[in-house]
Amino acid sequence: MKQLLFTNWHLMRWVRLAFALFLFVQAYTTRQWFFIVFGLFFLFQVVFNLGCGSNGCAVPNNKYSKK
Repeated sequence: MKQLLFTNWHLMRWVRLAFALFLFVQAYTTRQWFFIVFGLFFLFQVVFNLGCGSNGCAVPNNKYSKK
């Protein structure tokens, strides 16, 4: 878990973290608490490094197998 959290930080991971923090601040200042749900979604992506990263969302093409 420690390795997952502290390695492989790319631009989109930083953007998601900034957006999650922004949503938490907006939820607190405007008292519209449904923003917390969206903030938690982006924070979950940051912590577990999920979603489309800098490499895109491509599925590897293993069409040709080595024989």
